[in-house]
Amino acid sequence: MKLSEFDYYLPKELIAQEPKACRDASRLLVVDRKTGTISHRSFRDLAGYFKPPELLVLNNTRVIPARLLGVKKDTLGKVDVLLAERLSDKRFKVLIKPHLKIGGELIFNHGTIRAQLVEDKCLEFKDALPAEALKKIGLMPLPPYIKRQPGERDSLRYQTVYARNPGAIAAPTAGLHFTRELLKKIEEKEVKLAHITLHVGVGTFKPVRSEDIRNHIMEPEEFNIPGKTVKDIITIKEKGGRVFAVGTTTTRALETSAAIFTNHEAPTTKHCGHTNLFIYPGYKFKLVDCLLTNFHLPKTTLLMLACAFAGRGLIMQAYQEAIKEKYRFYSYGDAMLIL
Repeated sequence: MKLSEFDYYLPKELIAQEPKACRDASRLLVVDRKTGTISHRSFRDLAGYFKPPELLVLNNTRVIPARLLGVKKDTLGKVDVLLAERLSDKRFKVLIKPHLKIGGELIFNHGTIRAQLVEDKCLEFKDALPAEALKKIGLMPLPPYIKRQPGERDSLRYQTVYARNPGAIAAPTAGLHFTRELLKKIEEKEVKLAHITLHVGVGTFKPVRSEDIRNHIMEPEEFNIPGKTVKDIITIKEKGGRVFAVGTTTTRALETSAAIFTNHEAPTTKHCGHTNLFIYPGYKFKLVDCLLTNFHLPKTTLLMLACAFAGRGLIMQAYQEAIKEKYRFYSYGDAMLIL
């Protein structure tokens, strides 16, 4: 397929710049793959779409304050650093704007923290940078299409209410709509909740540059599926129930590990590792039956995954419907449920 087939026009005013006052007040566009119908609901209506026995799988990664603002030591020019991946106590894989030459030194927090670019995209701090120190000097890494600096509110709202395991540089945004009350309501319908962890990294957002999308290679991202979740999925499948995946990250982790769910000899064995699974139209889903996701940028692997799940024609039709009805798009935007 061609990259241009996943393009669409979005008015800038539909890009959500702030979260809604209440998480579950978001709108929900429901796409039925069997009938091809599209309907408009509130996210608070989500519980009504479950028919037990079913399983809701959530990504409990926690976003770290991975954005640092500093200056170049030689020119005092401002720099914006994203700590994409921790390599050791002192070293991080990074993205830096503007460009910094290898050997260049950076200063943060009024000179109390110093670092040097020792290799391409590899920043080494003079002293160890533990998680507690990062909390003090780091900012939430909001996406570049949010045209403002992160504030205190983002520290809370750019996390899911069930975030547990630190390591992501971006939120699994489909989960941002859930409240504890809504999750309780879903459980009261005898729907089981399960968790996986996939630390969202640069791989999720790496641009597709080749017109033939099959030439794109995803960057690997770390994931972990606990033994309990493995067992829950096997149990639900044996009962003929559906697996609801919350987000593209959850979907990629589950589909990467699909083979172990047929291994009845070790049903409680956890599965962890790295995935660079690229899901685009033509992919045959093995585990995920329903997908809850946000609206994604044009020409991205996330949009391609949604198109693989429901068909490109239906998804692009749904996007046009969402634009017509002025849905809010992207990280702080509204949601889509694909049945």
